[in-house]
Amino acid sequence: MDSRALRYFVAVAEELNFTRAAGRLGISPPPLSRAIAKLERDLGVPLLERSTHHVALTPAGTVLLTEARHTLDALEAAIHRTRRAGGPAPKLVLAVKADGDAGLLEPLLARYAATPAALPVTVRLCAWHEQPRLLRTGEADVALVHEPYDRTGLDAETLLLEPRVAALAATHPLAASARVTLADLELTADGLPGFLDRVRAPGRDLAQVLALIALDEMFTLFPASVATRYPRPGVVYRPVVDAPPSGLAVAWPQRSRSTAVAALVRVAEEVAAVVVQESRTTVVT
Repeated sequence: MDSRALRYFVAVAEELNFTRAAGRLGISPPPLSRAIAKLERDLGVPLLERSTHHVALTPAGTVLLTEARHTLDALEAAIHRTRRAGGPAPKLVLAVKADGDAGLLEPLLARYAATPAALPVTVRLCAWHEQPRLLRTGEADVALVHEPYDRTGLDAETLLLEPRVAALAATHPLAASARVTLADLELTADGLPGFLDRVRAPGRDLAQVLALIALDEMFTLFPASVATRYPRPGVVYRPVVDAPPSGLAVAWPQRSRSTAVAALVRVAEEVAAVVVQESRTTVVT
């Protein structure tokens, strides 16, 4: 079995349509159909149920889809890591959502640079929840990522748990309230992840989101640190008293044996502990 056969199968399994899968792969449907049939013969099990207007995964196909994704991710990661290892100088790639570091990034980088195991760090700014994919494909070594996220193949430590605030237009009816609830916002705790994913769509950065909020075209929930770090005219932040906290984690590939990555993770935990202690001191005083 080669990687091309797995890529073909994944495309068909995700599209559940040979024509769309062929277009995605840049080939015509007949050779794609023949390749899938050969894969089924090689494995000795049917992977797809086919009819004139219907394609569905068999139980064996469902298993292979999961395993094939892992295998292709591992192959891509091996290629990326090998090429980077052959570069002129070793370095670490730290993936983080722009404006999604809760204020940890600068002190983290400064403190890490002073550790004996430190390597030069390249910060890769990415879209909402893109970090896990970058880690699995070897394009990043470590990441700061907001929970929840797909942890497949990753290890992680939670750094911070922050209360959530609602970002509302100053003209919004709830802006006059000192605090709000999920029910006030017509949200539920179970539906919150999906709501946040829709708001923070790929390609939309914090400045765009805040501009739309100021125009009262939308609202969203942020970690409390955003309210402190990004005040904006026309936008008010109100505590959401019953929202689950926002967790920020440091994550890295499970198979990583890099002492430089381990050192950066330790520094991230130390910096986060300082931030937590300072926030508690501020509350007390």
